[in-house]
Order: sequence, then structure tokens, then C-alpha cells
Amino acid sequence: MRYYFHVRRHSELQRDPEGAEFETLEDACNEALCAAREILAEKMIRGEVIDGEVFELTNEAGEIIRTIPFRETVRFDE
Repeated sequence: MRYYFHVRRHSELQRDPEGAEFETLEDACNEALCAAREILAEKMIRGEVIDGEVFELTNEAGEIIRTIPFRETVRFDE
């Protein structure tokens, strides 16, 4: 199935025009987690604020299947 990784920043939506094929929703979610970590790492290197970005993972019909807040991809030792 084809999934799309749209990025929402507050009221702004950056659409993924191509999407990518994954065998399972879990595979798509794992890819979204990795991509969010890469984006956050780049923002940290540039000293940018990490504030509110979310992947809106949609199916081919445009339905939101899962939302993945970028902040939730960062782990801290308790």
C-alpha cells in the first residue's frame, strides 16, 4: 500500500506528493519515525527551534491513518 508523509507545522501543511510503498502500516510508521529523527537532527545542528512538527501519515484515499509528533521520536534517559 502507498502511504504519504505530510508534515504539519501548526496551520501549515507540507504535502508529500509521491508517497512510498510499504507492506504494512507498521513499516510505514517505522520509516516515519526514522525520518522525523533525521529532520530533528538537522534542525538541532542548525540551532533551529523544534516546535510542533507532526507527520500526518495518510493512505491513498487521503485519510489520516496515524499522526506522529516529531517530539515523540526523541528519547531521554529518565
